[in-house]
Amino acid sequence: MTNPLIKPEFPLSAKYDPDWMLDNQMGPNAVWLMEWLAEGLTPRPGLRVLDLGCGRAMTSVFLAREFGVQVWAADLWISPEFNRVRAEAAGVGSLVYPLRAEAHALPFPEAFFDLVVSVDAYQYFGTDVLYLGYLTRFLKPGGRIGMVVPGLTQAFTEVPEHLARPQSNGKVFWEDECWSFKTADWWREHWSRNQGVADVLVNLLPDGWRHWHDFELAVEASGKSHFPSDAEALAADQGKFIGFVRAVGRRTDWMAENLYSPDVGVRCGVDG
Repeated sequence: MTNPLIKPEFPLSAKYDPDWMLDNQMGPNAVWLMEWLAEGLTPRPGLRVLDLGCGRAMTSVFLAREFGVQVWAADLWISPEFNRVRAEAAGVGSLVYPLRAEAHALPFPEAFFDLVVSVDAYQYFGTDVLYLGYLTRFLKPGGRIGMVVPGLTQAFTEVPEHLARPQSNGKVFWEDECWSFKTADWWREHWSRNQGVADVLVNLLPDGWRHWHDFELAVEASGKSHFPSDAEALAADQGKFIGFVRAVGRRTDWMAENLYSPDVGVRCGVDG
């Protein structure tokens, strides 16, 4: 029987122990999503990377092992001690630096990182129009930022019936926090408004709904699920509304010169 966690679309992820992915999942397969994100960022050895909202640090381990980067694995809910042990067990303890951090109070110097990445977390704080300007302060000019989030393939104002009705397990897919799911066009406009970021590219993961659905089934079959499966709702949707959005961009020099001064703060064209 074919292992549902081995997918030709994600050849690097296929090298990882399926049980490791299942034991440490906190949502859609973060290793697959980070592999897709890395394609748009081309990390290389020696770069400093912030992995924001890293969860149980699977994505941080993946980046360190596959690309030789140094990763600051930041998460609010998972203890640094837990992620340190896991990074050492994966053989990348010297490259992954776990810490507890809240997304709006990051404890780093400005212009410290070469890359900032976030998988399945950015939607919880990044819809704020001010957040991208805050986060990219921690990037070097010319540094790259990228995120992958659950999103919409098309917008709607009323929740589609198949996403709002209870599945056979009683779970309703669409909860209030799902209103943070946005379309690729929404994210493109949102990021493009920020003069501190250029070369913005936003797209959808081909068959994103199917990958999410397949992972839900694998987690359910393993008995390691933390929550009831959403596979039924995803199968009903077939990608009509639900998918994954990737956005990448580059920090510009404009930000370093105009957006923020430690003595003045954020400048919005108003003095005094």
